[in-house]
Amino acid sequence: MFEVIWVETKKVIMKNTKIKIATLGLAIVASTILFQSCATATKTQKGTVIGAAAGGTLGAIIGKKAGNTAVGAVLGGAIGGTAGAIIGRKMDRQAEEIKQSVPNAEVIREGEGIIVKFDSGILFDVNQYAVKSAARTNIENLAVSLKNNPETTILVVGHTDASGSDEYNRRLSERRAKAVKDYALGQGISSSRLSVEGRGESEPIADNTTEDGKAQNRRVEIVIVANETMKQEAKSSAQ
Repeated sequence: MFEVIWVETKKVIMKNTKIKIATLGLAIVASTILFQSCATATKTQKGTVIGAAAGGTLGAIIGKKAGNTAVGAVLGGAIGGTAGAIIGRKMDRQAEEIKQSVPNAEVIREGEGIIVKFDSGILFDVNQYAVKSAARTNIENLAVSLKNNPETTILVVGHTDASGSDEYNRRLSERRAKAVKDYALGQGISSSRLSVEGRGESEPIADNTTEDGKAQNRRVEIVIVANETMKQEAKSSAQ
C-alpha cells in the first residue's frame, strides 16, 4: 500500500515539476521574442513595448505608482551602461531639488528618468482643466528646476478615473496635460522640450471601484528624461 502511495506521489511531483519547467520555458521564449522583435525598433518604441508589457509587473519597476506611458518614456529614453549611470546621478540631484521645492508632488526616481506626479485635485477642480490659482505655485517651482536643468525633455501625461465615457475622459485628460504644458511655457520652458498625452482612464494605478482608488487614478504625471545633448555628454564622459 505504501509503495502505491509513494509511486502516485512521485507522479504528482514529477507532473508539477514539468508544469513549472514548461511555464518557465514559455516565459523565457516570450521574453526572447519580445526583445528580438525590439532589436530593430527605436528606443522610444522599445520603451513603449516594454512599458505595456510591464503592466502586470510595475511593482518591480516603480511600485505601481505610475502608468505605462510614463514608464515607457523612461525606459525608452535610457542608454544604459556607464553613460546611463552618469545620467542617473544627474537625475538623482534634480529629483532631490524637486522634492524640496515642490512639496505637493510625488517624485519618483527610476533608471535614467524622473516622474513627478500630481493628484489632479491639487491642480484642477472637478471636471475642469483650468489650473487652479492655488496650484500654480507648484508648476512655477517645478519650472524653476526644469530651467536649472535644461538638457532634458518633458512629457506631461494626463489621467482620469473611470467615471464618464472613455472619450470624455480621454479629452479631459489631454486638456489637463495641455493646461500644465501651457502654464510651463508661460514660465519660460521651451516648447521644443514639452509634449503631452491624454490617457483618460486607460492606465489606472488603483481600484476604480473605490473613492480612494478613483482619487489616485485622477492624476498628472510629468516625465523628465535626458535629451540628446545630455546623452552625448554622458557618453563622452564615460569613454
